[in-house]
Amino acid sequence: MEVKLPFLAEGVESCTVSFWHVFEGDRVEEGDDLVEMQTSKASFNVPSPCAGTVSEILVDEGDEVRVGDVICIIDEGLD
Repeated sequence: MEVKLPFLAEGVESCTVSFWHVFEGDRVEEGDDLVEMQTSKASFNVPSPCAGTVSEILVDEGDEVRVGDVICIIDEGLD
């Protein structure tokens, strides 16, 4: 499953990756925090939309990401 940066707020189109809570190969459950993002006004965590294994992280800490960009890939159902 492609994990995309969700809609943040009216007028906010991008934010910066602050900190990854997971590494490639980590097992996650639905709702687990994946990454902390920072806007000019707030920071927030992006939760995992599903259970599975983080197979690929596509953006690095410090990168700017736009709403709708794929930030990581989770392989569902893998142990």
